[in-house]
Amino acid sequence: MKKLYLTVLATAFFACASLAQTAPKPLYYLISFPNAAHHEAEIVLTIPKAPAGKINLQMSRSSAGRYATHEFGKNIYNLKAYNTDGTPLVITQVEGDRYEIADHGDAVKVSYTLFGNWTDGTYTGIDASHAHLNMPATFMWVANVDQGLREVRFEFNDLDKYGWKVATQLKHEGANVYSAPNFQYMMDSPTELSNHKVANWEVVNPDGKKQKINLTIHSTDDQPVIDNFGKMVQKMVVEEQAVFGELPAYDYGEYTFLDDVYPTNAGDGMEHRNSTCIVDVADKVEGNELGLLGTFSHEFFHAWNVKRIRPKTLEPFNFTHANMSSELWFAEGFTQYYGELILTRSAFYKTDDYTRVLGGLVNAVLNTPGAAKYPATEMSRKSVFTDAGVSIDPNNYINNFTSYYTYGGAIALALDLKLRSDYNLTLDDYMRTVWLERGKKMKPYTIPDLQSDLAKLTKDPKFAADFFNRYIYGTEKSNYEALLAKAGLLLRKAQPGKAWVGLSSASTRGRSGQIRVNAATGLAITGSTIIGTPIYNAGIDAGDVILTADGKKITDTTTLNQAVADKKPGDKVQITYTNRAGNHTTTLTLAENTAFEIVTFEKAGQQPSTAQLAFRNSWLSSKVK
Repeated sequence: MKKLYLTVLATAFFACASLAQTAPKPLYYLISFPNAAHHEAEIVLTIPKAPAGKINLQMSRSSAGRYATHEFGKNIYNLKAYNTDGTPLVITQVEGDRYEIADHGDAVKVSYTLFGNWTDGTYTGIDASHAHLNMPATFMWVANVDQGLREVRFEFNDLDKYGWKVATQLKHEGANVYSAPNFQYMMDSPTELSNHKVANWEVVNPDGKKQKINLTIHSTDDQPVIDNFGKMVQKMVVEEQAVFGELPAYDYGEYTFLDDVYPTNAGDGMEHRNSTCIVDVADKVEGNELGLLGTFSHEFFHAWNVKRIRPKTLEPFNFTHANMSSELWFAEGFTQYYGELILTRSAFYKTDDYTRVLGGLVNAVLNTPGAAKYPATEMSRKSVFTDAGVSIDPNNYINNFTSYYTYGGAIALALDLKLRSDYNLTLDDYMRTVWLERGKKMKPYTIPDLQSDLAKLTKDPKFAADFFNRYIYGTEKSNYEALLAKAGLLLRKAQPGKAWVGLSSASTRGRSGQIRVNAATGLAITGSTIIGTPIYNAGIDAGDVILTADGKKITDTTTLNQAVADKKPGDKVQITYTNRAGNHTTTLTLAENTAFEIVTFEKAGQQPSTAQLAFRNSWLSSKVK
């Protein structure tokens, strides 16, 4: 065995040496900011060994962690190409985001201007204070090179000019040069150039290996504020580590939080392999710590669930179109569940805070038409339209879509309580099983794989098959009332006996320009009303303007609610409304609000048993030893 081992080792060494000799030279991006005040960057791509024949250049149409398409190609201009000796080349635009260079030398340079003025997890934002770079939105790439072998290097100019530092998961090669081992890693590496503040610490895995966690925040806060927030993030980090039993092995031994905080930001949170890009809409961190922490908790959980426990449908990620997955109820939904649970275990939330979070999850599956009609798998596939998808025309999502975040979160809640009550197991045990079977091995999964792992954990294949058939592939819903009662939590109607019109804020919160028509004379309905609600059953929908209710003039939702305040469910109210077809009268039959709330037995005036309190404490208490 020893001789065989040495032979294999020698063979591997010579293979690696041969590969090193033949590996292509890195692609090289030089990015400068001579016009940052006007949100522009100048980018030069050097292709040291161009492919034979045509060079196919591409701007991305999708981004890691985002599932809908985005047209990044619209933000580049002044595109030029030339051989390295300066000879101009003909570059032809063949599609909105795709270009070709037919005749060229062995080495080629491509230059262009990039406009970026949208700071979130998807786009690029540039001004004199920072350059917030999401790679697919920033860098044109060569489509017909070997993306798996080709190293990519970046040189960031003008750092001293603006007083910027570099925050990124890219490998620091020295000075202002950074690298990615391949195309996929490059596109998964957001970079923040700014005068950000840093807090960092080490976390030790059970095997004794230490890894560094970096918190970088671009905000107006002083360093002590960032240090204090870092302690909060650190507490959250070790609580999530306890779920899986270990941190992932981060490339280069580091994980970096990139956080940009400013009131005019777009707001976002986007997971990446060894970092996360968080964009907060706040004036500063100080005073907003708890509100910001939820995004950190959710995105850090993705370091396991999504970036390593990875759906096969997203591997490898395709940057030329929307990436559709039926597994987002697990990838995003289970992460949603844990993001809030971790804050409870870390003592940032009190139990009453967490019951309000749970109420949102349960209402999402018990009180939305989408969840009633469609399974979690189908709602996951809707992500190609709903995940920050851009459109002009109105949609009917309120009646045919339930977010896979909350849908999956509610499924995770039910499975956690079911495992605890029936198998003396927990959802933590299940996540660790999936981690060891899939994520740690970087073996992409399918839904049958997730079912198999549940069967293995519970030693009950029949249960696993039943759970997936009913709640994942099917539209049945768990008995949340009975499951929550195990923890001394009560599921009940939020407004029992109160008359309800059924009008959603989404039905009256109009798009720019829509609400001005007739807004002064009545309540404009600018979005779809919800199937089954009193207002829907009365025939009122988008485009209608409610004029009176029960003889009272209606100008907004407040006056509408006042008009029915003394009514009871079952009472009938005459409504007059107008639309482009003329004036109309209809009868609206009031109903009881269908919304649920979750409260502790104690808050409801009931005494939980010792067993119920023990169940709750086991579920919600810290797991850090």
